[in-house]
Amino acid sequence: MDTTGTLFLPPANSTIAPEVDALFQFILVTSIIFFLIVVGGTAYFIYKYRKKGKDGFTADISENRTLEIIWTVIPIILVFIIFFWGFKTYLKMHVPPAETIQIKATGQKWFWQFDYDNGASSTNDLVVPVGKPVELLLSSQDVVHSFYVPNFRIKMDVLPNRYTVTWFEAPRQGEYDLFCAEFCGTSHSKMIGKVKVVSEREYNEWLEASSNPGEGLSLEEYGAKLYQSKACVTCHSIDGSPNIGPTLSGLIGRTEQFTDGSSLSADENYIRESILNPQAKVVKGYQPVMPTYQGILKDKEIDALVTYIKSLNKTGE
Repeated sequence: MDTTGTLFLPPANSTIAPEVDALFQFILVTSIIFFLIVVGGTAYFIYKYRKKGKDGFTADISENRTLEIIWTVIPIILVFIIFFWGFKTYLKMHVPPAETIQIKATGQKWFWQFDYDNGASSTNDLVVPVGKPVELLLSSQDVVHSFYVPNFRIKMDVLPNRYTVTWFEAPRQGEYDLFCAEFCGTSHSKMIGKVKVVSEREYNEWLEASSNPGEGLSLEEYGAKLYQSKACVTCHSIDGSPNIGPTLSGLIGRTEQFTDGSSLSADENYIRESILNPQAKVVKGYQPVMPTYQGILKDKEIDALVTYIKSLNKTGE
């Protein structure tokens, strides 16, 4: 398995990656060889059969059956090799083993939400154990996304109103980049996460801790943590600077003007409604692009975010 990467590919870290890389290298080398044959041959014949005076034309050649058979049969053989090789790898990539760890992955503008069997959840960070096959059940809350981990050589479209499945097994610990590879709107480039491959002991400890993530924290502290982990930071600043969405600094008591011409003084109910039904009141000057967190955030998490946003009025952050 490649651990250093190449000019075209990052280091590989999944059991399927060597097969994908081998097929890629075969296609690359074959393409280079044919490029040299075609371009080199063209250059050679341009020179060899260039016009040499008035009587420098070559005799007419009507056909060369042997040559025609060769340049027909060889590409057909190569196409069949690539097809069957690729189809075999495709099946292996898309049919999970019998025993896998199943994780629900949801794409939403503009973050990834992961839900585990024991009730734990995480945003943008997918935590998995080393050396264990992991099956991802993928879906989207809004538009088409694409789950892409270059180091694992996996990429799967994530569609609204249906499930798609992919799987991987990472043989080495580490952190690997996770991207959305399908343009999905304004902050598509910020839809970035990590796949954290840890030991089985660390994985079990993380699952236990994540099943009750706010334990030992005040609501304000938990809300500050959620502001980062639930990707609120992607669109809303806390220092008054403009962003995709309105700043959260000084929000409580601020009079907000909405696109429908109405207005209100922001309070706790407004914040809760904006989290669960963000299209109900869209602030003037901003696009209605915020996704709903209905079904993603628990009541305690919403309370924690409301408490944290209220605290920004006191701290002046």
